[in-house]
Amino acid sequence: MFGQQYSRFRQSFNAVRNQSLESLDHTPRAVLAIGTDYAPGTMLETHSHRRAQFLYGATGLMEVGTDDGAWVVPPHSGVWIPAGKPHRVRMVGVSTRSLYIEPAAAPRRGTLCEVLAVSALLRHLLIEATDLPALYDKRGRDGLLMDLTLQEVGRAEALPFFAPLPSDERLAALCIEFLHRPDVRISPIAWARQLHQSERTFSRYFRAQTGMSFLEWRGQACLLWAMAQLAMGQPVTTVALQLGYDSPGAFSTMFRRKLGNNPSTFHP
Repeated sequence: MFGQQYSRFRQSFNAVRNQSLESLDHTPRAVLAIGTDYAPGTMLETHSHRRAQFLYGATGLMEVGTDDGAWVVPPHSGVWIPAGKPHRVRMVGVSTRSLYIEPAAAPRRGTLCEVLAVSALLRHLLIEATDLPALYDKRGRDGLLMDLTLQEVGRAEALPFFAPLPSDERLAALCIEFLHRPDVRISPIAWARQLHQSERTFSRYFRAQTGMSFLEWRGQACLLWAMAQLAMGQPVTTVALQLGYDSPGAFSTMFRRKLGNNPSTFHP
């Protein structure tokens, strides 16, 4: 009885919390789980990891940016970051649970980040995983738990909280500026003129560069910005007017149509 209590105490004491990946990266385990608490507004500047990462926000909201585009990760969702992918993250009141996975063991393929839905099972597995020591017993219960966690990450549903960035530098500059100051009233003809293109040529070019129509991309970028502002406590009316909506009601209708929830549900 005492031996079991001591074993649980020792495992809890050695749980991986608020430790840097660098100090644990070469631990001989395919998966490492690290829990980290971040102050509101923390910005992790562009960096990359040798391992793939699944970053889960147990609380708050995260904004992730790469050369490919921008993602917003709402509460109870996670973001898949492929091995070696340069990325930056802004934390809005976030307590994270991260998995760092050897590339050969990665349960997802592809070179792009993805926002993933976190099921109730995966959420509990992530919480359990961060209570394990870095050198967990990979042949016992702990190893089975990590294996199941990887399986659940591999089968998680990808969510459309993404605004891609084009490779064309001039168009990318317009997109990046818009992501910081979105406005639902901006028309495709306004950007076409800046690029010295006809509206039809611009529309074809924009879709070829991003995989989306301009109006689809504009709506997605506005939604991502709104989610981040609401998570920081901005009133719904303020967010709606800053985006250029005529009324908070029109903004709320769009928000519910896209996400199935009222904007107020994103308030902290």
